[in-house]
Amino acid sequence: MERADKTSKRTGLAFGGGVVLGAAHIGVLRAMEESGFRAECVAGTSIGSFIAAMHAFGKSWREIEAVALDLDWYDLSGLTISSYGLLSNRKFGEIVRKQLGSRRIEDAPVPLAIVATDICTGNEVVLRKGDVATAVMASSSIPGIFKPVEQGEMLLVDGVLVENVPVSPLKEMGASKIVCIDLFGRHSFRRPEHLPDLLLNAFYSAMRAISQIQIRESDLVITPDLSRFSLVDMSAVPEILDTGYRESRPLLEAWMAAHR
Repeated sequence: MERADKTSKRTGLAFGGGVVLGAAHIGVLRAMEESGFRAECVAGTSIGSFIAAMHAFGKSWREIEAVALDLDWYDLSGLTISSYGLLSNRKFGEIVRKQLGSRRIEDAPVPLAIVATDICTGNEVVLRKGDVATAVMASSSIPGIFKPVEQGEMLLVDGVLVENVPVSPLKEMGASKIVCIDLFGRHSFRRPEHLPDLLLNAFYSAMRAISQIQIRESDLVITPDLSRFSLVDMSAVPEILDTGYRESRPLLEAWMAAHR
């Protein structure tokens, strides 16, 4: 993949957060490949930061699918208790390093932005430089479950708190057209059965309303119907991926036809 020389015609792609629902992003990547859609810059939040990073560094949807099918979400923490009394998600960082090596965000062939939140100030932090694995860890450090990632004076946690579908970083990167993938646009929350379910339901339901406002500036919003899926059911990953593929392909084909 080559960097676009002209930012005036850039199409940006935003990958939103959504825990296991993030498998739908992989289906969208498959639809992109088959329809000929190409993004000249990408941004991601939470699990979306992982997918965005993998894509930006040239991983195919099949390669990302293989990683996703091998993930154990209940084992990502490594059961390491931090000084904050929370779990560390260092294993997630190790997975990124295994796939990409010790790469830096600014070296991505496709310009990449990763969104996190500074829990000390509540401000959005858009990471465009630095170690990509650390950035993905920060963007996916769910408050109450994983410990913050320290960066200077900042304590970085999940970017979902400020911008779950990262449209604004793409505008700052010069994208003139923006396509975003919103995993919660049609999602129905279920009665929680375990503590992680309870925390995730509270976390994501709180951000959904503001997210709907933020994505209004997008030119195309892909909202696959993931209402029948749990946020943490790993067994549903193949079906979630397929749903993302089936529902995004006609949208992307129509987009390509309209922008020839």
